[in-house]
Amino acid sequence: MSGILYLCATPIGNLEDMTFRVIRTLKEVDLIAAEDTRNSIKLLNHFEIHTPMTSYHEYNKIEKGRKLVEKLQEGMNIALITDAGTPGISDPGEELVKMCREEGITVTSLPGACACITALTISGMPTRRFAFEAFLPQDKKERQQILSEMKEETRTIILYEAPHRLVKTIKELAETLGGDRKITICRELTKKHETAYMDTLDGACRFYEENPPKGECVLVLEGKSREEMEEAKKARWLALSVEEHFQIYLDQGLEKKEAMKRTAKDRGVSKRDIYQKLIRKN
Repeated sequence: MSGILYLCATPIGNLEDMTFRVIRTLKEVDLIAAEDTRNSIKLLNHFEIHTPMTSYHEYNKIEKGRKLVEKLQEGMNIALITDAGTPGISDPGEELVKMCREEGITVTSLPGACACITALTISGMPTRRFAFEAFLPQDKKERQQILSEMKEETRTIILYEAPHRLVKTIKELAETLGGDRKITICRELTKKHETAYMDTLDGACRFYEENPPKGECVLVLEGKSREEMEEAKKARWLALSVEEHFQIYLDQGLEKKEAMKRTAKDRGVSKRDIYQKLIRKN
C-alpha cells in the first residue's frame, strides 16, 4: 500500500502555535520534506523531533517531487513542511500535492498557522469574500495584467510582499486602484512586535517611506465597492450618446420598448426622457 503525504503547518513566528498533532506526526513519519532544512532543523530540535529530513523547494520541486512520490508509492509516510505556515499556500508544495493526486496517493492536511488568514482576521476588512494573490509576479507584463484585474475586484484582496519592495508595491497599487483605497499592512505576525497598520494607500506610502519596514508583510486591501462599480458602469454608458446606447440593445435583439427601458435605467433617467431624445433626433 502507498504511504500518506501529510501537509504539516508550522508556526509563522510564535512557536506556541505548533499543534500537538503536527509534533506527533513529524515524529511518526518516515521522512520530512522541508523547504529549507537549515531553517527547519531549528524547529525540529526545539520539539525534539529526530525524523530524517530532505530538501524540497522551488528549484527542485519537479525532480525531487517525483522521487518523493516514488517513496510514497513504496509505502513511506512523508510529512511536508514549509519555512513558516501551511504547505501548499504560495509555495512548491502545491506541485507535490498535484503529483500525489495524479498517482492516487492519499494527501491529508494538518491545519495550523497561515499568514494570509491570520492577517485577514485582524485587518478590519470584510472577511466573507476575499481573493488571495500571494506575491505579485516580477515579470512586468504579467504584473500589470494582475494589477489591472485587481482594479475591478470587489472582494478583499490579500498580498504578500518583502519589506524592501513594500513602498514600490504600494505606489503601484495606488496608481492602479486609487490612492484613497484602504489597506491594512500586517508585519511580524504572532511575534512580540506584531503590527497591523491601517491607512489609505497614499497614507501608507508616506508612512513607510519615513519608517522603513522590517519583516515579511501581508497586505490586506479593500475591494472595490458596489457603489464604485455602479458609478463606473454608469460613466461608461454616459460616455455614449443616447442613440449609441439605445443601438447596443437593439443589436442584441431587444425590442425597441425594452431597449429604451434598459437605456433609461443605465443612465438613471425616465423612459420618457429617452423616448423624447430619440424622437427629436429623428
